[in-house]
Amino acid sequence: MDRIIQIIERLNEFLWGPPMIFAIVGIGVYLTAGNRFIQFLKFPIVMKETLFRKKRGTGAEGDISPFAALNMALAGTVGVGNIAGVATAIALGGPGAIFWMWVSGIFGMATKFGEVVLGIAYRTRESHGPMLGGPMMYIEHGLGRRFRFLAQAFAVMGALAAFCSGNMTQANSVAEGLAQFGMPKVWTGVLLVFAVGAVTIGGVKRIAHVAMFCVPFMCIVYFLAAVVIVILNIQRLPQTLVLIFESAFTPVAATGGFLGASVRGAIRWGVARGVFSNEAGLGSASMAHATAQTDHPTRQGLWGIFEVFIDTIVICSATALAILITDAWKSGATAAALTMAAFETVFGRSVGFSIVALCMALTAYDTILAWGFYGETCSAYLFGHRARGIYRILWFAPIMIGAKVKLEVVWALADTLNGLMAIPNLIALFLLGPVVFRLTREFFAKGYRPQSGGDIMQT
Repeated sequence: MDRIIQIIERLNEFLWGPPMIFAIVGIGVYLTAGNRFIQFLKFPIVMKETLFRKKRGTGAEGDISPFAALNMALAGTVGVGNIAGVATAIALGGPGAIFWMWVSGIFGMATKFGEVVLGIAYRTRESHGPMLGGPMMYIEHGLGRRFRFLAQAFAVMGALAAFCSGNMTQANSVAEGLAQFGMPKVWTGVLLVFAVGAVTIGGVKRIAHVAMFCVPFMCIVYFLAAVVIVILNIQRLPQTLVLIFESAFTPVAATGGFLGASVRGAIRWGVARGVFSNEAGLGSASMAHATAQTDHPTRQGLWGIFEVFIDTIVICSATALAILITDAWKSGATAAALTMAAFETVFGRSVGFSIVALCMALTAYDTILAWGFYGETCSAYLFGHRARGIYRILWFAPIMIGAKVKLEVVWALADTLNGLMAIPNLIALFLLGPVVFRLTREFFAKGYRPQSGGDIMQT
């Protein structure tokens, strides 16, 4: 087993080495420049269209409202990566990893915008099913059939990655969290199977309904708890911010239980865990956004910008500041244990652990639902609509496996499959960038107007 982990980790060092980091950030810079810094200059419109949007629906083609599509996408992004992933980035890359996570998030907004725009532009109605969109669709229909092998490669990797990063690792996180309250892991697995099955059998609309409750609830509770930690240590905030920026460009020496980190490690772990959290560059969330009722691809793309903003700039930053401002990062702990240690300093062991564990369990459950839809969408592209039902049945077994066993290999394999998913998607984003730029110019040239219709909460 150790040998397998070593092989996978070596592959990950290559996949998530300088070329991949350069490609992910580079595509974000390319789409930022081509769209005239949309995530900065149009940010007031992004907020008006999303957070401060009045209750309006769309009356446009699609399966669920833009708000519901956002929550389903956030269900796939806001989760273990925001809690355990950020902690891992700090434990392995030092405080400077957070700076590079912010960099990946800032440019990731433009990347996610491009993915969503293309996902809407090239979506089609699946026979007897939902809207079918995502990287495999914009690769095949945007680049032509000669690139179909790339679309198929993405779909295969997406279907497999769903079992790893979207299923087993999430089930393991739920089981570990509920174990803090005495719940046997096998019973957690059984409970998850029934809870997931009860929702996924209803398809995209039922998944969206659940996500519309769970995602905002978790984000608010977790964020407010982290804010309390920062406020109670507010005198240390300036030096914490200085530490983040200084450590991004200079090596960090070992201190306490922290083993030290290089600048290269800060960049690698900051970008890699940032992408693991917000998924900008993977293309996965565009499958959820492609089901939205919207009158123009660019309008839904604004929700993509908001998604990365909430995930990385808000939730990930809350975790990072809580860990750094309390000096928990020097303890030698990693992953969720490090985040729990930070929360323990303010709320005590019982309450602090409970907040983190319950938020992880809730978001991991959401992620299982969302990635189940992503996986079945990839399988539907490869094998047709009937594959959705088969995939949903296969989805249950990994839940039990993930809840019961340690998953060092699966976590490593998840990074591998995420990297392999990113390659065809990044190629498509680069080649189809002009399409994104044209659609964006077209949308704003007509003068921005809020979309009219019914209630955005309607799915």
